[in-house]
Amino acid sequence: MVGIGDKITTVIPHYNGKAELYGCIDSLLHEVPASSIIVVDDGSTDGSTDDLRNIHPQIRFIRSEENRGFAHAVNCGIRAARTPYVFLFNNDARLERGALHTLLHVMEETGESTFAVQARMLTRTAPRRIDSCGDLYCALGWAFSPGRDADSRWYNRRTSVTSCCAGAALYRRDLLLELGLFDEDFFCYLEDVDLGIRARLHGYRNLYEPRALVLHAGSATSGSRHNAFKVRLTARNNLFLLYKNLPLWFLLLDLPLLAAGIVIKGVYFARKDLLSPYLKGLAEGLGRIAASDLQRSVGDTEGGELLSLIVELYVNVIRRAVG
Repeated sequence: MVGIGDKITTVIPHYNGKAELYGCIDSLLHEVPASSIIVVDDGSTDGSTDDLRNIHPQIRFIRSEENRGFAHAVNCGIRAARTPYVFLFNNDARLERGALHTLLHVMEETGESTFAVQARMLTRTAPRRIDSCGDLYCALGWAFSPGRDADSRWYNRRTSVTSCCAGAALYRRDLLLELGLFDEDFFCYLEDVDLGIRARLHGYRNLYEPRALVLHAGSATSGSRHNAFKVRLTARNNLFLLYKNLPLWFLLLDLPLLAAGIVIKGVYFARKDLLSPYLKGLAEGLGRIAASDLQRSVGDTEGGELLSLIVELYVNVIRRAVG
């Protein structure tokens, strides 16, 4: 009989934090065999995987000698996997029983047009609150999770999303390879949104499945929901994302909304004493685009898929406004 470990490889990107990783592994072993887990140690300096190798010798370990970011780490794991599906799982997350079986069932039930399926991620310290139920991207140039901080009784229907949060999502491995994996230029933050949009532009869909539950600490590596490192990289990467995936005619047409989105974010971060890293991230993003070596994906897509995505971006402005 084919078991779940024959269909799914779990890839855990890891950077420091022994206690987080051990709890993550323990929650997975209730549902999958150790031999189906790959831990990618992205240059940890605390020896956090040393003991784990002895405790669980069947787990596969890949180690980078330097911290090269989330995108590089998960790409290493995806390449090493040999199963049809890959489950990407943050080291500060805990899998509830049955969650991975549920994601697999949805993936197989919905067919080959589905690229990824994300679990409902609840906040570990307040499990009645939603951490993520998928990401939407809007014409203001914002990625957002519509259920963030909402009561966990809400957002209880399967829905299509712009992209899945790669902290707890199941992907088709063949499509990951076909689409070029996660863009390592992003280092971390928004690389999953970029990949989700690329999948959408190629005719695939991303789903949020509320019956699959995961508890997530959130920002365990960066330290908080808003900090200088995260704000700078998110601002930089957002410009990458727009330039790579959307045609120049749309960016010019949408410029008033994009400019408004930048100003609103600037005011928001100024109130949190984070305006400087935000502006630095924007400058870095513009400089990177000016170098003109970012690979644009929009030229390879069909017009119908692009039009559908653009309509969704404007609809999502309304969804963001109404909450």
